[in-house]
Amino acid sequence: MAREMHAQMNAIALSIAGQSQQLSGTVRITASIFASHYLLPPILAHIREQEPSIELELVPSDSSENLLFRAADIAVRMHQPSQLDIITRHICDLPLGVFASHGYLARRGTPETADQLLQHDLVGYDSNDLILRTTRLLGWDLEQKDFATRCDNQATYWALVCAGCGIGFSQTGIGRADPRVQELDLGLEIPPLPVWLAAHQAMRHTPRISRVWALLATGLADHQNPSSC
Repeated sequence: MAREMHAQMNAIALSIAGQSQQLSGTVRITASIFASHYLLPPILAHIREQEPSIELELVPSDSSENLLFRAADIAVRMHQPSQLDIITRHICDLPLGVFASHGYLARRGTPETADQLLQHDLVGYDSNDLILRTTRLLGWDLEQKDFATRCDNQATYWALVCAGCGIGFSQTGIGRADPRVQELDLGLEIPPLPVWLAAHQAMRHTPRISRVWALLATGLADHQNPSSC
């Protein structure tokens, strides 16, 4: 009964907050740690430039923050959220590539084929099976032990690749902009990473959230196609 009362009170609070017609105020955004570190800062800087009356709060988290309980107003997700009463929009698909540091390649040589890649040190995730599932789609029957260095925190994962722990995977927009690494053209067709925006339907059309939603969508789409910026 207490949980039901709490949910009802929260629904009332959402409904009241969603009636605000002011453009000024705070918008709370949640995204993965990696996206918060590498993807969103320039986009949020542009939003602040365009709308100085809107304050922004960024919540870096690899767990799914609950939009129903105002843990965030807008979520940037790399999968389609499935909660009820949530409005979602697919923004773009970010291409992925294979990268290694210059130091690692100088030490171990540069693989030119997928078979040669499997003879190198690979950087993977620990308990997260995303890379394993992706490599199996590519026809590789890999296990956790096949990755010499493992870490689930994706920002730290990328730091390990850049430091020379082995060959890893990342968004091409991030990897190509990082002078510490080189992209490897191995002819692999890696499935892209989908980007979704999500917000509670009671809040989605309040002016400040609608404005930030639109600017986020544009910024994320431009990140996929830098030439269109």
